Amino acid sequence: MTTRHALNAHHAHTRLHELTVLDVRTPGEYAAGHLPGALNIPLDQISRALPAIRHAADRGDILVVCASGARSDSVCRTLAEHGVDTATLTGGTGAWAAAGHDLHRAEQASRTTWGMERQVRLTAGALVLAGIGLGLIHPAFQLISAAVAGGLAYSTLTNSCGMAAVLAKLPHNRPQPGDLDATLARLLNH
Repeated sequence: MTTRHALNAHHAHTRLHELTVLDVRTPGEYAAGHLPGALNIPLDQISRALPAIRHAADRGDILVVCASGARSDSVCRTLAEHGVDTATLTGGTGAWAAAGHDLHRAEQASRTTWGMERQVRLTAGALVLAGIGLGLIHPAFQLISAAVAGGLAYSTLTNSCGMAAVLAKLPHNRPQPGDLDATLARLLNH
């Protein structure tokens, strides 16, 4: 197993020209704004991309990026278990933008998809409200709100999010056919 590293926005910015940057957010989040030169490999596609990532790691350092750092840290742990040395961007693209660095946006993006955290907040809030509202009809429906609360507590304790994993499978969060193959080809030839 290899060692995982973390770079803050300043250090990542100064080394950006020598790093292969992998953005593990959903394609919609990536299109809304990503580090210059970043390649989008969604979190749930890391296993499929492992051979290409290994190949890129043999040629140079890899920086894994997400919105806040939680998903990229998870990917770095997974890659370390497979013998791939990587670094994560502390604070993710949020910290990058807060430090005053530019985010690139996909030119073909006709609309901006909400970030995963925002999608989770909307879904959790809607489910809680539905549970409360339906609980007026029958008290058993209040279990919906309780389940969401339990899920959020579990998510916090484990630094994972089952709701985000489910939402990532929605069509607007999935790569277009061929996009991942093109990204992996770029990674192999990078």
